[in-house]
Amino acid sequence: MKILAIDTSGLVGAVAVSDGDMLLSQFLIQYKTTHSEILMPMLDDICRKVHLDLSTIDAIAVAKGPGSFTGLRIGSATAKGLALALDKPIIAIPTVDGIAYNLYGVEKIICPMMDAKRNQVYTGLYTFVPNRQEGKVREQTFDMQVIHEQFATSVENIAEEINKIGKPVVLLGDGVPVYRDKLEGLLTVPYSIAPFHQSRQNAAALCALANVYAAENRFTTADEFAPDYLRLSQAEREAKENGGAAPKKDNTPKAPGIIRVREMTPEDVDDAYKLEEMNLGREAWTKKQLLDAMTRDDTIYLVAEKAGRIVGLCGVQNISGEGEITNVSVSPDTRREGVAYKMMRQLLERGRGLGIGDYTLEVRAGNAPAIGLYERLGFVSEGKRPGFYEDPKEDAVIYWKRK
Repeated sequence: MKILAIDTSGLVGAVAVSDGDMLLSQFLIQYKTTHSEILMPMLDDICRKVHLDLSTIDAIAVAKGPGSFTGLRIGSATAKGLALALDKPIIAIPTVDGIAYNLYGVEKIICPMMDAKRNQVYTGLYTFVPNRQEGKVREQTFDMQVIHEQFATSVENIAEEINKIGKPVVLLGDGVPVYRDKLEGLLTVPYSIAPFHQSRQNAAALCALANVYAAENRFTTADEFAPDYLRLSQAEREAKENGGAAPKKDNTPKAPGIIRVREMTPEDVDDAYKLEEMNLGREAWTKKQLLDAMTRDDTIYLVAEKAGRIVGLCGVQNISGEGEITNVSVSPDTRREGVAYKMMRQLLERGRGLGIGDYTLEVRAGNAPAIGLYERLGFVSEGKRPGFYEDPKEDAVIYWKRK
């Protein structure tokens, strides 16, 4: 069976082609590029170099999520378009399962961790079970056993699950370096960390796992396929202390002061973290996450300053030419002073210079002040995820601002 595999679920962009038990080609890159820029050129390059006629493939394997919302959309749209044009089935691979398959044959517990921000990871628990082939004396193969299917959870919770099993574990994924220090204190079992050539998304692993799925007849059509986001919002969640509802009206005159919006610096991280923690509690980004995010080439992070105090924070990440609004936090005592509006205006303008065309974010359906702000800035609701938020349960509204 000839399989084309696509994975754009994270920072890695990867395309591979396999034919039976042979990997014909793989193109993988994790650098300062976006998936919309590199995905089709990678595919075209592979086709030229191995003289591949796409009409000869039997199925298209794609990482279905979780992962970057925009990245998944690009990979999914490409896979669906090819499947429709070529009249081929899709093999949808859970992203975390695909990462775990990098460690084929490992009989320890395998725990991939993708950084989902705000002290959350996309993760799961796996192991490989020996399976002797009929008629073979010494040859041994392995079946991947899913101990806990992929889910979004806190670092503390997945560490607790690992400790309950009580067996040595191998950690991998982009969430491991982010939470490495915390995991050292949380885990009570021996653990190792997979080397970099096995620790990220890998389209060759998708091809291999897709062959297993194909043998089990786990196909879907282009019309039926949809990505699985498993996502907690990375957008603004003001008024969390009010359960997402609009804050009570306060007619107390605000103290005068000039709001200055500027780029965030490493010296601002401590204050920005305190602001996040005050607004979001356990879901707040860590200091390390904020520092790592603001120092990347594909992000812009701004702070609002009043009388020498940080009173606002916002950020955006450029993913394949589309901007994912990751943080919007405002100090409670400066709300209704236009802080969020000023920050967002600058963020959107600066994002254009980063190559961002369209912007997206998610917000609680009951967060009227935030919704009013986004609609004032030209964002339009394009759908909902019913019951997406927890504590309390509430729908998430997906907003886009398009060119």
